[in-house]
Amino acid sequence: MIAVLFVFFLVVGMPVAFALALASIPVFILTGTMPPTVAIQKMVTATQSFPLLAVPFFILAGNLMNATGITEKLVKFSRLLTGWLAGGLAQVSIVLSLMMGGISGSAVADASMEARLLGPSMIAQGYSKASTAAILAFGSIITATIPPSIGLILFGFINEVSIGRLFLGGIIPGVLLTLVLMAATWVIAVRRGHEPDMQRMPTSSELGASFMESIWALAFPVILIVGFRFGFFTATEAGVFLVFYALFIGVFIYGELTVEKFYDAMKQSVSDLGIIMLLIMMAGVLGYAITIERAPQQITEFVTTLSEQPSVILLLVVMVLIVSGMFLEGAANILLVTPIVMPVLTAAGFDPVHMGVLMVFLINIGGVTPPVGVIMFTVCGILDCRTGAFAKAALPYFVVMTGFLLVIAALPAITLFLPSTLM
Repeated sequence: MIAVLFVFFLVVGMPVAFALALASIPVFILTGTMPPTVAIQKMVTATQSFPLLAVPFFILAGNLMNATGITEKLVKFSRLLTGWLAGGLAQVSIVLSLMMGGISGSAVADASMEARLLGPSMIAQGYSKASTAAILAFGSIITATIPPSIGLILFGFINEVSIGRLFLGGIIPGVLLTLVLMAATWVIAVRRGHEPDMQRMPTSSELGASFMESIWALAFPVILIVGFRFGFFTATEAGVFLVFYALFIGVFIYGELTVEKFYDAMKQSVSDLGIIMLLIMMAGVLGYAITIERAPQQITEFVTTLSEQPSVILLLVVMVLIVSGMFLEGAANILLVTPIVMPVLTAAGFDPVHMGVLMVFLINIGGVTPPVGVIMFTVCGILDCRTGAFAKAALPYFVVMTGFLLVIAALPAITLFLPSTLM
């Protein structure tokens, strides 16, 4: 009944947070197993978590970094690194997504920013709107895996997995995905005759000067790794540190953080956090209702009756996550779906860190998949592109991404090397 109601509310266009809450009402009212006041208590207790404090601090730190003008400096550095390759600004956008992973932590935020910043220039260079949207959408998935990924924080919180280990686990897959997408973009650009954005390779002095301008942003994820490795701070404490780090850069290094920009960053952070916290509260209610109905246990029993082979179980979970990603925003997907499928995967013997990174990848792939992928809608809305044209232009990237995910799923060592080595 819960699943049917939830799908119905989504189909009629109700916001996800309210659909989550209303779908759980029958458990608290009709079954009589729990009084309605328990639902209110679950809304409150869902927010009372020390690890969850990392979310608002990382969101605020990212908005403060953007307010300092660091984004423009990263664009310049990315252009010097890759603008001379076939594909031009498409290559720049992919490298920029890697660097923005240490700032925004959100695929949707990165896709939205790059669609406005680089989209018009890419179209002017000969890329179609659909091709531009596809490149920017798939590149944004990199941002969702590089620390401080909001998706990994939420996954660690809701599934009780070390956020520090998840951060470390996302680094190598994120870098490898960058290289894979760059290679695919180069092949496509050569076949379609797209010219480089720069006519020559940059000199070492140009690269060095641009690197020094961007060093404060590039040091962002490095500080996280060092801090986690030597126990200087937890994920929550790292968020607090990075807020002060961003304030220091904005005021004393670049001198661009004015009172007005600080106010705008705070305002944007409150708006972003309001959306996420509402989802967390409502997902907490629905999650409790699902637990009462023994849904995780029933799903585990159902999947194990289909097959006891870990590879088959993983394939079934992959299919569930991609389909759910087509309809749900990433944060809602992580909060709602992953607690249901994680017991199935852990029972099959999979490592929680490996599965966390893989699931965040899968959920974001759902976000670029028709019919209602959130990332796809974001870039298509900004660039005025039809989703049908987007799907056709994105087909090569879907193929490449599928191959990449098969490698990540089959070789856990890629994800677990850094967590095992450093922690």
